[in-house]
Formats: sequence, C-alpha cells, structure tokens
Amino acid sequence: MTPMLRLYNTLTREKAAFTPIDPANVRMYACGPTVYDAAHIGNARPIIVFDLLFRLLRHLYGEAHVTYARNVTDVDDKINARAAERGITIRELTDGTLAQFHTDVGDLGVLMAEDVNRAGEPARFIEPRATDHIAEMHRLIEGLVAAGHAYVAQGHVLFDVPSMPDYGALSKRPLDEMEAGARVEVAPYKRSPLDFVLWKPSKAGEPSWPSPCGIDAAGRPGWHIECSAMSWKHLGQTFDIHAGGIDLIFPHHENEVAQSRCCFGTDVMANVWLHNGFLQVEGEKMSKSLGNFITIRQVLDDWPGEVARLNMLKSHYRQPIDWTLRGLEESSRMLDRWYEAAGEAAPDAEVPAGVVEALADDLNTPAAIGELHRLAGTSPAALKAGAGLMGFLPRTKAQREAERVSATGIDVARVEALLAERKAARAAKDWAASDRVRDALTAMGVSVKDNKDGSTTWTVAG
Repeated sequence: MTPMLRLYNTLTREKAAFTPIDPANVRMYACGPTVYDAAHIGNARPIIVFDLLFRLLRHLYGEAHVTYARNVTDVDDKINARAAERGITIRELTDGTLAQFHTDVGDLGVLMAEDVNRAGEPARFIEPRATDHIAEMHRLIEGLVAAGHAYVAQGHVLFDVPSMPDYGALSKRPLDEMEAGARVEVAPYKRSPLDFVLWKPSKAGEPSWPSPCGIDAAGRPGWHIECSAMSWKHLGQTFDIHAGGIDLIFPHHENEVAQSRCCFGTDVMANVWLHNGFLQVEGEKMSKSLGNFITIRQVLDDWPGEVARLNMLKSHYRQPIDWTLRGLEESSRMLDRWYEAAGEAAPDAEVPAGVVEALADDLNTPAAIGELHRLAGTSPAALKAGAGLMGFLPRTKAQREAERVSATGIDVARVEALLAERKAARAAKDWAASDRVRDALTAMGVSVKDNKDGSTTWTVAG
C-alpha cells in the first residue's frame, strides 16, 4: 500500500497529510537561482532537497502526473551591475551563468529537463526565466491596481500592504507590529513604510521594458512580482506546493502571497509551503570575508557530486546543516560501502517500502539513509532501488570504479603488469620484490587487496 505523504507546512506550522488539488497534475514551484555569479554550496541545498521531493512525488503519483517549476531570476541589481562591469548584456551574463549552474547541479544528481520531459508530451520540469514573463507581470500589476491593492507613484507601482488585512500570515508577523516596528527611512512616494515595489523606473544604462499602468518611462520589475507571474503562468492561480530556503519566508514569499491572492481573490497561493534550513561551513556562517565561501564547483573539484548530495541529505531538510570536511569524508565512506554491497546487482522493480515510508514522513532522509544501511546488509537489489529513488548508486560498482580510474589518469595496463609481477614474486616467495611492487602501486594511487580465494583486486586509493 502506498504510504500517505505528510509534509510540514510553514503556513500552518504543522505537519499534515498532503492532499493534491488534482492528483493527475500535482504542481510544485521552487525559487531557483539568481544567475549573476557561480552558485555557492548553500544555494545547492534547496535544489537538492526539492529535487528529492520531485522524485518522491513522481514515485507516488506517477511521472506523468507531477509538474515542477523552478524559476531563474535573470534581472536584478546584482545582475545589472555585473553585466555593466563586464560590458555585456544581462542576457549574455545570465546565459553563461545559467549554463554553469546547470552543469553544477547536474553533477549533484539533480534531475534536469532532459531527464524528465518527453517529446510530444506536456513539459513536467519547467525552468521559467523572469525576463521571459514581463507580459504576465504587467497583467498582475494592472490587476492589483484595478483591485485597489496597488498604486502608481513617481514612476513606481507599489503594493499597498495595509490593503491586505491578513498580510504576514505566512511569516506570522502581525501587520500592526510590522507597522510599529518600521524605522527605516521611507521613500516619499510610499503611502506606508511596508509597501513594496512591483515596478520601478530603470536608471540610465539599466535594462528596461515598457511600463504598465500607463507610465510613460521604461522600467523594470521588482523582485517579488516575478515569482507570482511565473507560478501563475505555469501552475495556475492556486497550486499545491511552494518551496524555498528559510531566508525567503519574509519578505519574498510573504510578498508573493500578497500579490497572487490579492490579484486573483484566492484564499491561498499555494496550499503547502516548504522551507529548508540554513547551511554553515565548519560551524560558521558562510562568508567571503571569513574565507569559507565555497562554490558548488569548488566542492565538485574535490569530491564526487554523489558524495556532496549524500552529505546534504544526511540532515533533515528543515534542520540547519554544518558543512564540514569530516562530514564529506563520512559520506564518501558510506557510498563506498553501498557500492560494495550493491555490486553489479540490478535494482528491484519495487522501491523498498521502508525507504518510501521514511521519505513520505516529511522527507525524513536520516531515516531513509538508515534503511539503506540496513538493506546494504540484506539485499543488493533492494538497496539499488531505494538508493535510486534518492538519486544514489546510478551506476554499478564496476562502472563507478572505471570512472574513478579514468578521472585519475592511472595507466591501467601498467597496473595490470605490476600486479602480474607481484603475483610472480609472491609465488616465488620473494617478499621483498612483492613489497617493492606494492609500494610502486601505492605511489600510483592504487590500493591492492588480496582476497581469501587467492585472487587480487585493486581500486583507486581513497
């Protein structure tokens, strides 16, 4: 029997059974990258976590019945400034940065459009870009003005926060407390210090588009409006799950809720809101000034993507995670044990119930990993199936070893010749010669194992 999926909902602060609006089309949106620079390892956490949720939903409801939209922010102040520094357009900058992002997260085992979408069928993985949805932003903004929830002032369009009595329901920040606590300098064109920008004038040299609401000057969108526009375009006015990092709850997600609900007159934007916890490096908040600001690519230069993925999923997604060298080493050893246990086995047709049940309990990855450890001692085929659902063990032990050897540039023919030389020395009981050969292999980065049946096998050391 398929287990009931239960998820912790930030909106209600409770874990509850998940009931999709339409089981034939379960719809999920996640806030994706702002593509102005290489993504850091903290950016990878929501990408990996919600990739796992996407995999689980596809398992529970069927691959043809889940739609996942993960947006790309390709216009904002940082992007504008970086493009200007380099003397290129924002599209040239963001195209290159997005390509690098795709390479990075693909190496982390994250499903990509080419893994999911099928020719002639509706796209099930969508990666909308903000600059491709200006028309949808205009329609939302003009709808909010018409409904009395936004206003035009000095070339800006602003959301009128006090017009929404239950603003703050997602972050649990009462409107009157926010108003009382607003101490920052307020722009003179704002009616309330809490009002936020939907559209603003572009400065000289900045990218711009025709403005909505009859504004003569060209402008560009505020940050929050893009996600309301893209989720509406691809998932509808109301959808099942909205996901992102905990740092986005306020103001970004709160403002998305306000825009979408007030424009469409709906009670909710998304039924379930999921947020992953923070990541820190070696016990400290990641920061360039501290020298612990680590990009995804820097991690991948030192560790296989599968190791980084496991290291991310060992902690429950809602808990903070401490990214340490010791943790990566432990994750690498775990994978070594799983590959050894799985060997050349093909995965079972059915994913083990214990793995599915753990993941269905609000993505309880520590419990799911514990189940994989148990399966490693009992059933190679079941281990492969359970690990496969989580994005692990995509290859056999021999394939993995071949990849590791290839990556090191080790001369396989030379290794085999030395092993034959060592075998002959051992047969002649020339232990000194045998040791010299072993030392030569060790220097090459090769680890030799003499098996009980008399055979000898080798692997890449480490």
